[in-house]
Amino acid sequence: MSSLPFIPARVVLLCGPSGSGKSLLSARSGLPVLRLDDFYKEADDPTLPQVAGSSDIDWDHPLSWDADAAVAAVGELCRTGRTAVPVYDISLSARTGEEVVDIGRTPLFIAEGIFAAEIVGRCRELGLLADALCLSRGPVQTFRRRFLRDLKEGRKSVPFLLRRGWRLMRAERSIIARQTALGAYACDRDEALARLATAAVAPRAGLGAGIDAEAVVGVDD
Repeated sequence: MSSLPFIPARVVLLCGPSGSGKSLLSARSGLPVLRLDDFYKEADDPTLPQVAGSSDIDWDHPLSWDADAAVAAVGELCRTGRTAVPVYDISLSARTGEEVVDIGRTPLFIAEGIFAAEIVGRCRELGLLADALCLSRGPVQTFRRRFLRDLKEGRKSVPFLLRRGWRLMRAERSIIARQTALGAYACDRDEALARLATAAVAPRAGLGAGIDAEAVVGVDD
């Protein structure tokens, strides 16, 4: 018996402020996930931007991230179902290895990270985009969740986390405005899950491929 032909996949880009719940929603969706935060630049990269009026590196600026490598990985996953990606340690601000992401024959996957909106246009032009979503929880809730997570994981020093947290809380509305202007749809968790289910069963011309929509939306709170 001959094997079934490979069905090219499409990507749902999932962005939102740091701490908005992107990783949690992605994990609960049941879809394969590409972590876009693994494409951060390393601490010794001379192109890294700094926070205005500070010696801190601005890890929330798009220039701290390798968009070209991220688009290449998304494209290879869509075409072949496999790609090699860096393993990034945020606490060290360094790449510590490489791993292979394999989505098999799944025709839809999520690529999530705070800079996902930066590649919406390029993914759309390449015919890779199924949807682009921007999660939002509100500045105070996002601040609390982000700080507790980063503190638990030892991502950076406490003073750095506090400075970053207050800065991001004040900037949250403008962050969401930028991401939606780049093409991401602002929504909460429940609406995001509903749109994922729609993307999962969207018709693929001439392919008739899809995945179980109930598996996407049937997640626990």
